[in-house]
Amino acid sequence: MKRLVVLGGGESGVGTALLGKEKGYEVFLSDKGKIKEKYKEVLEHNEIEWEEGEHTESKILNADVVMKSPGIPDKVALVQKLIQNKITVVSEIEFASQFTSANIIGITGSNGKTTTTMWTHHMLKNGNLNVAMGGNIGDSFAKQVVEEKYEHFVLELSSFQLDGIKEFKPHIAVITNITPDHLDRYDYKFENYIASKFRIAMNQTSNDYLIYDADDEVIVNHLNQNPVQSTLLPFSLERKMEQGAYLEEKNIKIIIDNSQIIMPTANIALEGKHNVKNAMAASTVAHLLKIRKHTIRESLENFQGAEHRLENVLRINKVQYINDSKATNVNATYFALESMDAPTVWIVGGEDKGNNYKELFPFVNEKVKAIVCLGVDNQKLFDTFSNMVDVVVETQFMTEAVKIAYKIAEAGDNVLLSPACTSFDLFDNYEDRGRQFKEAVRKL
Repeated sequence: MKRLVVLGGGESGVGTALLGKEKGYEVFLSDKGKIKEKYKEVLEHNEIEWEEGEHTESKILNADVVMKSPGIPDKVALVQKLIQNKITVVSEIEFASQFTSANIIGITGSNGKTTTTMWTHHMLKNGNLNVAMGGNIGDSFAKQVVEEKYEHFVLELSSFQLDGIKEFKPHIAVITNITPDHLDRYDYKFENYIASKFRIAMNQTSNDYLIYDADDEVIVNHLNQNPVQSTLLPFSLERKMEQGAYLEEKNIKIIIDNSQIIMPTANIALEGKHNVKNAMAASTVAHLLKIRKHTIRESLENFQGAEHRLENVLRINKVQYINDSKATNVNATYFALESMDAPTVWIVGGEDKGNNYKELFPFVNEKVKAIVCLGVDNQKLFDTFSNMVDVVVETQFMTEAVKIAYKIAEAGDNVLLSPACTSFDLFDNYEDRGRQFKEAVRKL
């Protein structure tokens, strides 16, 4: 009997443990922190051995295969020991993919991957395909492989998940864009992070597809220097494509082989140029999978969008409050500010990952009337923006940040929470930060 050890007792860890058990592995799950009650119940119910608060090496180093949660860096001593002992260490995505023959659509990128994943899933579902969504979002991929027979999976994949693959191969891969993010995990070398994203295509053949943003120089340069086997389907807002998707007079045109479809962008559900790109990526996948044009068009128009991503919360006294808590890096906030069409009170700040705010200057000068800093240490924001914006206020409480914004904003303005930073200094995660924002707005 093969022994599977799972490091990390979150969604992906518990899902992997369930799948391992079903496939006849002897399973042991270990989490250095605390495991949530709901997950403990699942482990108990399925008679899976587990521990929390420590990693007992004697129970881990005898594994045949180890699945580690994406949150655990490779540099950790225990992981290094496993590698030295020649024990295979993989991600949930790698482990689970060997037990399904479903068609896999893998979506990665620094920004836009959640929206593109949800939008793609929405289209395929509306096209009556038997499709599930997983990876970095919703129920774990492994758990869904155990529970049901799906014919298609749309997986949102982070670079950390891709770092742990060996054989994993999506039939259709999407790279939305690549901007500097998470560099603390990649020795502060941008090229390491880029290479990590491109692992999504490393096992692809010419029968598989890579859909990518042809306006993104980072992606294009990397492809030129490191060609892939995949059939390329680029998308662009700036120029015409022989194969792939592009914009022509407010219509999205998609050409694959000799089949072409045209979609108007006028009624796309989500605003902003970046969402035209997300729409192109999702529609290209749908067209590849032979979803009817009518269905794709409808899905472009009735998609709800992701929570905490440019989510309109309420309009109070003619001021629109917008929750973009998911903007945990500068590039995401760039898209948010770009899509503002009114004077904006901007709530920003959190744990800074070495941010360079320079690309935001034009938008801040043009659109931002006041800045509310919401973080433990706001010095950098003050130094950067105080000479650009008349009002820069500092707070460490969401309720206070919203009250200050309410006082400053006038009829016709926007109040935008788009932090450009991670949330761990004051909140549990970006969802917690977004929910607190919505709660505070509702209480105004």
